[in-house]
Amino acid sequence: MRTEVCLGDGLWLCGPRKSHSDQECPPVPQGVLMPWLLSSQVDLLSSSPSQRQCERTSFSFYCAVRQRLPAWLLEDMRCMEVFSWEDGGPRAFLPSEALLYALVHDHQDYARFLLKEHSASAMRPPRCSFCRGSGGAPHLAIAVRYDRVSILGMMLAALKDVQVPTVKQHFLDCRSGCSHVADAGKTAVQLAVELSRPDCLLLLLVHGALPSGVDAALQRLVASDNTERRRAQRCLDFLLLFWPGPPAQCCLQDESHRWQNLLGNEVFRWLCGLAPPPLLLQALRCLARSGPDQISALPDFLQLHMPAVTSSVPMETPT
Repeated sequence: MRTEVCLGDGLWLCGPRKSHSDQECPPVPQGVLMPWLLSSQVDLLSSSPSQRQCERTSFSFYCAVRQRLPAWLLEDMRCMEVFSWEDGGPRAFLPSEALLYALVHDHQDYARFLLKEHSASAMRPPRCSFCRGSGGAPHLAIAVRYDRVSILGMMLAALKDVQVPTVKQHFLDCRSGCSHVADAGKTAVQLAVELSRPDCLLLLLVHGALPSGVDAALQRLVASDNTERRRAQRCLDFLLLFWPGPPAQCCLQDESHRWQNLLGNEVFRWLCGLAPPPLLLQALRCLARSGPDQISALPDFLQLHMPAVTSSVPMETPT
């Protein structure tokens, strides 16, 4: 499946991709207004030498981040040598655009530097040069898409400095991207459920993101194979842990035997509104309400076996 992620300023990432463990870098973004196109394409898309020079500096910076040069050197490049083309003229390359590059290539040192220097302003949505609009902030969604758990944690920690609660909540729950990209209209939580990213999902929920997507989590659990089912199960369990009220899912009774095998009898009856939640789940939900950070402070063995709280699916024995 081809995945397109808009990085702003005319930059696109096109999938599929492999992780760094596979010894391959993430794909070089392909899209309009980029300098490594054929010369005839550059002449067609770029109308002036100044614009082409801006594109070359952006691409050089992209390569420097991909090579994971030191953070101080990258920041010097961004401030003095790298420009973007917007509204007929050059402008400075924004910290939010640099953070997107750091996310894609998992440059944790540079991401940490940008967030320390610019805090939440490093996550402001860049303007898309394709549709000239400003969609929701894509940084959290891209962190989930590429499974950048460490940088996601840094960004969520930076949101603690936001003084206005509504602004912070907007960062957490906004629907990312412009209407023409693959992840448009999805929150970071919804994307974490869709891609079965339990570590990303727990970070988002602990920091106050709305636990939406129980229906999608249930469907993902059914559709997943054995290798992915454990991750899908953990995503569902985390959503239920932070869900504000009883998530009545009466439709589960239409296939009661199937759902009882997947969820366990206690959770199945609770989701159908036929019984109260399991006792241990009630205790953990009270802990989450008293302070979401308390979940992160749970003992490692309880976090690792969290799915056992709300499911009868057998757990693998740690080696």
